[in-house]
Amino acid sequence: MTSLPQLGSSIDALQPPRKGFFAALAPGGGRILFALVVIGVAFLFAFPVLWVLLTSLRPASGVFYVHRGTEFTLHNFVEVLQQESVYNAFINSFAISTFATLLSLGVTVTSGYMLSRFRGPAPSVWFAIIYVLRCVPYISWVLPLFFVTRQLGIFDTYWGLLLPHVAVHVCFFSWIMKGFFDGIDPSMEYAALIDGCTRWGAFFRVAMPAAVPGLTALAILCWLYTWNEFLFALLLTSHKTPILTVVMAQFVHELGMEWHLMSATAILALIPALIVTIFGQKYVIRGLRV
Repeated sequence: MTSLPQLGSSIDALQPPRKGFFAALAPGGGRILFALVVIGVAFLFAFPVLWVLLTSLRPASGVFYVHRGTEFTLHNFVEVLQQESVYNAFINSFAISTFATLLSLGVTVTSGYMLSRFRGPAPSVWFAIIYVLRCVPYISWVLPLFFVTRQLGIFDTYWGLLLPHVAVHVCFFSWIMKGFFDGIDPSMEYAALIDGCTRWGAFFRVAMPAAVPGLTALAILCWLYTWNEFLFALLLTSHKTPILTVVMAQFVHELGMEWHLMSATAILALIPALIVTIFGQKYVIRGLRV
């Protein structure tokens, strides 16, 4: 007499094999459906950028008819670049993004290494501090930072923007850097210590070279975050240190919205970020796999 387990296995063998959703479609249908989904998602993300690009190439009289006609012009870009505030905003945004990235890396790399390799009261307290600060929405920092920068005399200066950005980066990217160092085998560092290397020597000669992909990914993310940041730039700066995102918003005034100039500025602001993303994409992907 056939046992129940054997009977169950026989019934399962008679049933047709289960297929996934895409495999259950007609031959080639899964690939077609997947391609349609990818095209739809790509169009969803690319359509706003394309619309801004078309608006930036249209004259002021044809902004609201961007989908009609063939009248295009580069005068919007010329007019934007001739404005001194926009030119200064590009320089300030690039400088602040670069300096904030360098200062943030100097702190987050050592912070992440300490959280990954050391145990004791100091790492635990530091972890608790950045955890609590990260849980607080950074929009709630803006008003206290406004009064602090005014009292210290660094309002509307580079330092008045750099320090808040570094604080935000340290609270968030220290966790990411800790994950990078957790994925690196510490045995080579122990071998370096046995050979007479100091802790700092093992850090710079062994741990840092192994963390270059993650470090590069972190630098790109820091730079892009600072380049696109708006809230700190809006409330902690004025006419002395114009920032690109704030200058872009100033095309909205009581007489209306200068869509053509705003779009041209947005396209110009997109170019540096696009270059950084294209050249740093492989490093970001490689770093996130560490």
